[in-house]
Amino acid sequence: MRSVAKGLHLLGAVILGTVTALLDLVFLLSALPFAHRGAVREAARRLAVLDARRLRLDPAALGLDAARGDGREMRYLAARVPVGVLGGLTVTLLGVGVGVAGVLAWSWGRGLPFDGMLPTAPLLAYAALGGTVLLFLNLSGLVGVHALERRLAQRMLGPDPTEALRRRITELAESRAGVLVAVDAERRRIERDLHDGLQQRLVALSMLAGRARRGRPELLAQIHEQAQQAVGELREAAWRIYPSGLDSLGLADALAGVAERAGVPVKVVCELPARPPMAVETVCYFVVSEAVTNAAKHARATAVTVEVREHDTVVVVRVQDDGVGGADPGGGGLSGLARRVAALDGRFTVTSPVGGPTTIMARLPCA
Repeated sequence: MRSVAKGLHLLGAVILGTVTALLDLVFLLSALPFAHRGAVREAARRLAVLDARRLRLDPAALGLDAARGDGREMRYLAARVPVGVLGGLTVTLLGVGVGVAGVLAWSWGRGLPFDGMLPTAPLLAYAALGGTVLLFLNLSGLVGVHALERRLAQRMLGPDPTEALRRRITELAESRAGVLVAVDAERRRIERDLHDGLQQRLVALSMLAGRARRGRPELLAQIHEQAQQAVGELREAAWRIYPSGLDSLGLADALAGVAERAGVPVKVVCELPARPPMAVETVCYFVVSEAVTNAAKHARATAVTVEVREHDTVVVVRVQDDGVGGADPGGGGLSGLARRVAALDGRFTVTSPVGGPTTIMARLPCA
C-alpha cells in the first residue's frame, strides 16, 4: 500500500510538473523583456520555490529563501520546460496504453473482436507480454523524469560545490560550539539541582538522624520520608543526565515514563516503523522531556499532546500544550534543545503566541 501511495504521488508530481512547465513557458515569454526588474525576478523565485516543494526539496537548502539577483531562477525555469514536456509525453503514453489495455480487455472479455482479432492463446500471451514490457518502460520513464527534475533543480538552484562546502563547514563549526555550550549548560543545571535539592535534603536527613540517636525515636518516620524523597530526586537527576531505560525499553516506553512523571495529563503517540539510531532517540527523548517540563512548570498547561512519527526517513517530534504561551526560544532550555537538534542536522521550531498554544517541533533525519 505504501508503494502504491508513493507511485501515485510520483505520477501526480510529474503531471503537475507538466502543467507548471507550460505555465513557466508562458511566464518566460511574457516576462523576458523585463527580466532585469526586481518584481520579475521575485516572481521567478516564487515559481522556483513552488517547484522545489513539488519535488519535495527544501527551498531554504537551495538558497531560495531570499532573492539572489543572479538570474538563476529564470535560467532554471527555462531549462525545466523541455523536461516538463517530456514528462507530459510519458504520462500521455501511459494513459494511451492503459486505455488501449482497458478497451482490449473489455472487448475480448465479451467475446468481441478487437481491431478484427479474436482472442486466442498465442494472441493473449503476446498482448500480456507486450503490455507488461511497455508498462515497465513507461513507469521507468516516469521515475527517470522525476529524478531528472530533482537533479536539475538541485544543480541549477543550489549553491555551487565550493559554496556548499563552506556553508557546511560553518554549520558544523556552529553546531559543535552549540553542543559544547549545551553540555556545559546541562552540567550547570545538574549541579544546581544536586546542590539546591538533593544535597540540602541529605544534610537535613543527617541532622534528623543525629537527633534521633540522641533519644528522639519519633523522628524515624521523618527520616524515612526524607530518605524516600532523596532517592526520588536522585533518580530524577540520573534520568535527566541520561534515561537508562531508553536503551532497554525503547523510545515509546521512555516517553510514557515522562508522561507519568509530568504532573499534567500527557497524551503520547509514538508511531515509528523501526527504532531510529540511538542518537536520534536520545534527542527525541530530551525534546519531549524539556517541552513537557516547561508546559507543567511555566506554561500552566492542563493538557499536553506528544506525537512522534516518521516521514520519509525523518523523525518528526511535535509537542503541543494548552498553556499561556509566550515561550522564549532563546531561553536556556529551548536554546539547548535547538543546539542538540542542530548537532544531528535537524530543524527545531517553537511557535508560542501569547495566550497559547505552544507548539514545539523537531525534525531529525535518521538516514
